Amino acid sequence: MSNILVEERKVVIPGEALAEGLDYLPGENTYREDNKIYSKVLGLVSLSGRVIKITPLSGPYIHKPGDKVIGQVVDILFSGWRIDTGTAYQGVLNVKDATTRFIKKEEDLSKILGIGDFVIVTVTNVTSQNLIDLSMKEPGLKKINGGRIIKIGCNKVPRVIGKKASMISLIKDKTGCEITVGQNGLVWIKGPTPEGESLAERAIKLIEEKSHQEGLTIKIEEFLEQNKL
Repeated sequence: MSNILVEERKVVIPGEALAEGLDYLPGENTYREDNKIYSKVLGLVSLSGRVIKITPLSGPYIHKPGDKVIGQVVDILFSGWRIDTGTAYQGVLNVKDATTRFIKKEEDLSKILGIGDFVIVTVTNVTSQNLIDLSMKEPGLKKINGGRIIKIGCNKVPRVIGKKASMISLIKDKTGCEITVGQNGLVWIKGPTPEGESLAERAIKLIEEKSHQEGLTIKIEEFLEQNKL
């Protein structure tokens, strides 16, 4: 007989039993031993169909192909830019992956992206030596102009975005801000007013602080209503 031994959204510790029996499958940050599934990390339980996984409450961001991240230009190379993504490993954005227009060999790349500029990019490849390739050619990827950038724990990103982007859509609707959440924990907020940006930032920080609590969407909606501009 198969049973779930913990409730969804419960905080569990490494080695804690999550489910027994073979009807459930170990997902991210879990493992099976005999007929039970256990947690590998300290985190929140999440159940998707028959798959049980854990969202860590701490730990560094690890680049994965397909991730959208926010980074800062720290060096200009012969054929592109070196990007700091707030981790131990920097990424490289090649000219061919930064723009669709033709770039002449002698063109000054600092006129396109200068040192200190922030960009929204995707991770296209990560080698075994942790060399990271980035791209800015998909819709929504660009150089950041204006607004503010804040930092949250990368492990809180799924909670800030919410299921089917429900949480971040709520904040956008209530504040009128454009918001991009990078998987590396950097968040860009740009609104019509500084007050709107500030409200969005406070809401995101509140989610980060209370990410382990149930009924968080309702609490955030109430917070936004109480503090609406």
